[in-house]
Amino acid sequence: MKSYNSYSIAEEHQGFTVEVYLKQVLNYSGRKIQKLTRQKGILLNKKKVFLQRKIKSGDILRVATLEDFSYGVEPEQGPLEILYEDDYLIVLNKPTGLLVHPAGQTSRGTLSNYLAYYYQEQNAINTVRPIHRLDRETSGCIVFAKDSHTQALLDKSLKIRSLKRTYRAVVNGIVNPPLGTINAPIGPHPTKPNRRAVNQKGDPAITHYKTLQSFSEASLLELTLDTGRTHQIRVHLAYLGHPIIGDRMYGKGSALITGQALHAFSLRFPHPVEQGEIMVEASYPTNFLRVLENYST
Repeated sequence: MKSYNSYSIAEEHQGFTVEVYLKQVLNYSGRKIQKLTRQKGILLNKKKVFLQRKIKSGDILRVATLEDFSYGVEPEQGPLEILYEDDYLIVLNKPTGLLVHPAGQTSRGTLSNYLAYYYQEQNAINTVRPIHRLDRETSGCIVFAKDSHTQALLDKSLKIRSLKRTYRAVVNGIVNPPLGTINAPIGPHPTKPNRRAVNQKGDPAITHYKTLQSFSEASLLELTLDTGRTHQIRVHLAYLGHPIIGDRMYGKGSALITGQALHAFSLRFPHPVEQGEIMVEASYPTNFLRVLENYST
């Protein structure tokens, strides 16, 4: 039996064809629409409908959920902290020191492997679909879609910045001014291929920061992004002259923490399918708290 997502047509979309609504409002690709059409998976007011049919305010469009047939990664038992979950998505608190997804020579022991095992235990086959990434040593909130359509909608939210990500970082020194914006393009490092750098020929990158707490030798910052470049926060804070505590790549290591004191503190975004907004926060991990306690005493 097919499962469906249902959408009530708003007045602003009256007069759209079914196909235009699927593409422009629901972000379906032409290939997926063709597949849904072949499977007779598009209903308007509970009846089969042609793609060129015009819709009216108050109509109910039902679209079948395309089934997954694999997890995309090998299921592996491991710890998961679930911050939020429903039929369409799941938000996890990623621990420090864990890759989000298999990469390079690493095929197991990642957050995605553990999530696949969780799905398997729920007797559900959902391809693991991370919407964004966190560095191995960065902890905190990360969202996964449970189906391809939800993934497309969340990807769109990320692109238009309605998916808001807030980070916390402990950095070296007292940041002055305590509130500001770093607007500096980021591109490849001129000599180190694994690193990024502020580069006038790079891609635009904007990071907003504010100081939450100042200590004698460090500051706790809250950061939000207008762009999502690789290592953006780490590069920008080093460029500002206040590298993150423990960041060996863009600053220097610390005996207090393995990796950098950077935590994806919260996520806020409109639900991609249902009404309302999702807001989640992830508590600081032990190593982040240890850094805070050291500098606050």
